[in-house]
Amino acid sequence: MTLSLAFSPCPNDTFIFDALVNNKIDTQGLHFEPLLADVETLNLNAIADLPVITKISYGVLPLVAKQYVLLDAGSALGTGVGPLLIHRHEKPAIGSSSAMEMPSETVAIPGKYTTAHLLFTLAYPEWKEKIFLPYDQIEDYVSTGKGPGVIIHENRFTYAGKGLKLWQDLGKFWELKTNGPIPLGGIIIRRDIDYQLQKKVELLIRESIAYAYTQYPLLNDYIRFHAREMDEAVMRKHIELYVNAYSMSLGEVGRSAVLELMKQFSIVHHSEAINESVFLT
Repeated sequence: MTLSLAFSPCPNDTFIFDALVNNKIDTQGLHFEPLLADVETLNLNAIADLPVITKISYGVLPLVAKQYVLLDAGSALGTGVGPLLIHRHEKPAIGSSSAMEMPSETVAIPGKYTTAHLLFTLAYPEWKEKIFLPYDQIEDYVSTGKGPGVIIHENRFTYAGKGLKLWQDLGKFWELKTNGPIPLGGIIIRRDIDYQLQKKVELLIRESIAYAYTQYPLLNDYIRFHAREMDEAVMRKHIELYVNAYSMSLGEVGRSAVLELMKQFSIVHHSEAINESVFLT
């Protein structure tokens, strides 16, 4: 049986799924067809109900929960991993006239349906002027003086070297607000798939991660190819930041964090909160 599996080309995802899609583990008769795309494309494809299994931003989970269920393995959660609001200039002092003008600037967001957008909205509910760009274009947007931007992925390791300034750690904002880890992205599978198959996929993802750790810190060609020109040190930082114990299993803490994010989504969008039926049990 062949199943479509969509994820990003970022090192954390290729690290997780390499063994699965390249048959480095026993896939028990399953074949996975990889479909790699940036995170917002993954979100949009999930809304369109296209892939069988896909990585998504947790910010889009409430919109796809009727069609998909969340797997316990493969997620990106943690502390110190959240999106960052950056600017070309130093952050104005609180109370200054410049600080009052901040919401009038157009901020670049890495996708309408990303967790980054949800966190930004929670932190800055009055900030209405936004532009949605691919995540890898936001540093340039900020560098050229067009306005502030919210960065994700490997850009958190590169923005300071380009002279850009941190204005707000949106992950830290969440951690202080909830006293829990920030859920960034998870792996979902279609609800109309047989339950035993769903559980098999969940187990295989966990085995794929375990295999990847047996090879680390070596970076194979699959990871390098999709990371393109990313420095190897940045690749390792990327993997070490976004792949952790929550990737093996959400656990009670992870599940609570996901439900809290779903609650905050419902408050922002005035919608019904998602309950524990979103998890594959």
